Parts: sequence; structure tokens; C-alpha cells
Amino acid sequence: MLLNYLMVFLVGGFICFFAQIIVIKTKFTPTRILVSFLILGAILEYIGVYDFLIEIGRAGAQVPISGFGAMLVRGVKEQVMKDGLIGVLTGGLKATAGGISAAIFFSYVIALIFDSKSKKD
Repeated sequence: MLLNYLMVFLVGGFICFFAQIIVIKTKFTPTRILVSFLILGAILEYIGVYDFLIEIGRAGAQVPISGFGAMLVRGVKEQVMKDGLIGVLTGGLKATAGGISAAIFFSYVIALIFDSKSKKD
């Protein structure tokens, strides 16, 4: 069990470490980095590499935004095999609906609890 926790920490930590290096060394905006990691996760899932990361890193590979990209592609692949071409449109949404719903719900709850303020320069 301790080895599982260690692998989750190492895989998730490496993904975050890689993102932090990009933040420090480039002038990319956080949005570009976020989208880049989402696309990278989708590409790695498409070529079959992200499954290996999930196998060894479990939540450490699934929780970052790259895991969301991988989940989109996995859902599309499964739905295309099941329903044909229409699966391209429905697969990603079916696979990620729970995560999207949770994000919307918890964002709403946090917005009710805390008072947001504009950031002043």
C-alpha cells in the first residue's frame, strides 16, 4: 500500500514539476499551459501511453488536467466502437460528465460561501 502512495505522489508530482518548469522557463500563459497539458494527455491516451501512467500512478495521473484529456479520448474511443461515428460527439461528454458536474456544483457552492473580489494591480 505504501508503494501505491509513493507512485501516486511521484507520477502526479512529476506532471506538476514539468508544468512548473514550463511556467518558469517560458512566457506561456497559464491558459496555454493548461490547454497544452490537456492536449498532451489526449495524445498520450490515443497512442496508448497514458494507460501505462494510470496503471502505475493511479490518481497521480488521473487528477491533473492531462488525465481529463485522456478521459475524453478514452470515452470517444469506447463510444465509437459501440455506436459508430456518432460516438465522436457523445463519447467525451459521457466519459467526463461526472467530473464536469462536480466542478460546476462545487464552484457554485464555493461562490456562495466566499465573496469574490477583483484583483487590483
